[in-house]
Parts: sequence; C-alpha cells; structure tokens
Amino acid sequence: MIKAEWFYWLVGLSFLVMASQMLTDRSNPKRFGTTAFWGLLGAGFIYSSWVVEKKAPAEPLGAAVLVMVLLAGFGFTGRGTPRTTTPEQREASALKLGNKLFVPALAIPVVALLCAVLVKKLSISGEPILQEGSETILGLGIGAVVALVVGMIMLREKRISVPVQAGRSMLESMGWAMLLPQLLATLGTIFQLSGVGTQVGKLATSVLPEDSLYVAVVVYCVGMALFTVIMGNAFAAFPVMTAAVGWPVLIEHFHGDAPAVLAIGMLAGFCGTLVTPMAANFNIVPSALLELKDQYGPIKAQLPTAGALLGCNIVVMALFAF
Repeated sequence: MIKAEWFYWLVGLSFLVMASQMLTDRSNPKRFGTTAFWGLLGAGFIYSSWVVEKKAPAEPLGAAVLVMVLLAGFGFTGRGTPRTTTPEQREASALKLGNKLFVPALAIPVVALLCAVLVKKLSISGEPILQEGSETILGLGIGAVVALVVGMIMLREKRISVPVQAGRSMLESMGWAMLLPQLLATLGTIFQLSGVGTQVGKLATSVLPEDSLYVAVVVYCVGMALFTVIMGNAFAAFPVMTAAVGWPVLIEHFHGDAPAVLAIGMLAGFCGTLVTPMAANFNIVPSALLELKDQYGPIKAQLPTAGALLGCNIVVMALFAF
C-alpha cells in the first residue's frame, strides 16, 4: 500500500534539501533565518508523523510554528540569487517548446484524477494500492512526481539539482505568504469551534429590523465578503455567516431556497477573496512571482469587479432565492 504519509515525508524532505541550499547561498543576506524558516517547516512534515501516531509530543511542533512566525514577522527571511538560466535563454526555450510547456502542469490533474477514480479500485493480494481515504492527496503527490519527470525529459535535463534550485527560488519569492492558506484553514476551524458564528448570529438578529428581508440579504452577502477579507478564505467565512444569518434568518425565518441562498452567499464571499491580501495565493503570490512594483496591484485592479459582483449577488439573491 502506498501511504499518504510517504507523500508528506517527500514534501518535508524537499523543504529540507532546499533549506540546505539556502544555507550555502551567500547571495542571501538573511540566509540563516531563511534556512531556519523552511528547515523547520520541512522537519515539521516529518516529525508530525510521530505526533499523529502518539509516539512523540505535539509541543515541539507548536514551538516550531511560533519560531517561524517570529522569523517571518521580524523580517529574518530573505531571497538569494539562484543559479539559473538567463531571461534570454528562458525566452528562447519557451518559443521553441510552445504549448508543450503546459504538458507537465496538465500531468498533475490528469494523474490525480486517474488515482482518485481508477487506481483506487486496484488492489494486490486484497490490499488496495493506495491508502483508503487518501487517494486524492496521493494522486496529487504522484502527479507532481510524474510532472517533474516529464519536464526533465522534455528539457533534456539530467541533474535533479536544477529543478530543486528552481523550486527554492520560488519558495524565496513567495516567502511566508505561501503558508497563509494552511494558517487560514486552521483559523476557520478555531472560529467554528469557538462559537463565533453563534455570537455573530445573536448580534445580527438583535440589530436587524424585524421582517426586513432585503436588509437581511445585504447583511448576509456583505458579511460573507467582509469575513472573507478578514479570514482570507470564503470557505472559512461560510460556516460563520451561515450559522449567524444565512440559515436561521434567510432560510428558516424567510423560507428562502436553501441551495440558492447558500450558493449565492458563497459567491458573495468570493468577492472578498478578490480584495484581501490574506488570500495570498490569489493576490500576493502572483505579484511576488511577477515581481510587480506594487504588491497590492492585483487587489487594486480587482476592486471594481469585486464591488460590482457583490452588488449583483445581492440583487440575484433578493429576486430569485425567495
């Protein structure tokens, strides 16, 4: 059986290898802090296996997270100059390969789909090839390895150090923002378990005018957008605002169509995704990778669209969900 834990070990090992490269890169004035940040992350992927199996305490993981927060928060991480090709060489290679450049990227979802749909049904001596319940994450990992091999074959690259150097460069370009999705997912869970939705619901019902459907629709949609701005993820904001306003007020009290209310509410949350730096993968990481002069450029460009879409979602919900 191929276990999901193997995939996590591979990810951790990749971070550790890149951290070792960062340590020897004297072009990075903050190489020691950068090495510590990514090295702790890599070690956490491996050490957590023993935590899950109750063979090791979880406190060191928490301490590592706090150290990483301090390293990033106080600016102890930086970016070096990796050994890579020149822009002219990359442009010439891109023109030569053309659309073939998309083959490695497309290999990842194709392999992941095959693993999740077909390979999960295969077994050897009664044992499934892929760990049950982890077929999708394993498909993602296997797809990434396949994409790496395909890319190296296409580019006729024989040295594994070259893609590792490229990966390290991307890590340093994105920096701590790469970890925001994981942190925000944890924040959403904490909000849900701590009863934030219930308290917001009590506050909303005490302020909302009685039997004012349209005001409730505005509060739900705008609340979804604002909580998404705060939490950086509409999926994290959804349980909070739905428990507060969406379900008790719009669906139970005003008898709204549940699928319509909840689907449009999620779309309203996505409007918040367009305008928050907390949604790092969408707004901050692209500006870092493209080396834009204004790191908030994508947010400023998307702000008018976000406002217009939020207004449209409010109108659509008010007209067609009840």
